[in-house]
Formats: sequence, structure tokens, C-alpha cells
Amino acid sequence: MNSPILAVAGRVLLPLALLFSLYLLWRGHNEPGGGFVGGLVAAAGFTVHALPRGREALLRALRWPPTGIAATGLVLALLSGLPALLGDSAFLTHQWHFWPNGFGLGTTLLFDIGVYLAVLGAVCAFVGFYLGDDAAP
Repeated sequence: MNSPILAVAGRVLLPLALLFSLYLLWRGHNEPGGGFVGGLVAAAGFTVHALPRGREALLRALRWPPTGIAATGLVLALLSGLPALLGDSAFLTHQWHFWPNGFGLGTTLLFDIGVYLAVLGAVCAFVGFYLGDDAAP
């Protein structure tokens, strides 16, 4: 696809989409959003960036193979369930650690990051397959 408007839009929208996807990821365990929606928004940003440029531009922008990103996400999501097993709880029962200042961090965020990466990698792998080698302008 040889569209200068889409090329400029992709250059502008990719960083904005990534920032918004990270916001959705961070807020997702307490409010609407989370790893799935954040991963879709990030993948949409990479897709808009790659459509006028082709598959190689997508792979350069990701800096890691999409299947590797998806596999890392799956491993992180699975690892988030292990602390519960160590504490005599059911697998994927979320554990929380609270600091004295009231800030809490739990395995929920690790699970959401895993889902984020799995969705991002899977969608970008599909888009990369769709673009193929002949899609570059």
C-alpha cells in the first residue's frame, strides 16, 4: 500500500498508541482495560505503522520476532500463577505485596503483562503474515 497519508499517520500514531496501550495495561486490573485491550491497541499502532511500509518495517519496529513476543507473554502469564502454588493456594490465585506507603503490587500485573505481550505478538505475527514479502512499496 503506497499512501503518504497513511505513512505519516503511522509515524504519529505508533507512539501515541503505545502510550495509550501502556495506560490501559496499568489501569486494567482495577478498571476497564488490561492486557488484552492494551495489547490490541499496541498491535493496532504497529499495524498502522507497517501497512504503508511492509513486513520488514513491522519487524524492525518490533525489534523482536512476533512469535517470540507471544511466547514470552505466555510464559509470563503462566509464571504469574506459580507464587500461589508456593503458598498453598490454587494456581493463578493472585498474590499481593503491600509496602508501608500503601502501594501494592500483585501477580495480577504480571499476568496482564503476559496477556499484553501474547496478544501483541499474535496480532503482529498475523499482520506480518498478511503483509508478506511483496507488500513493501
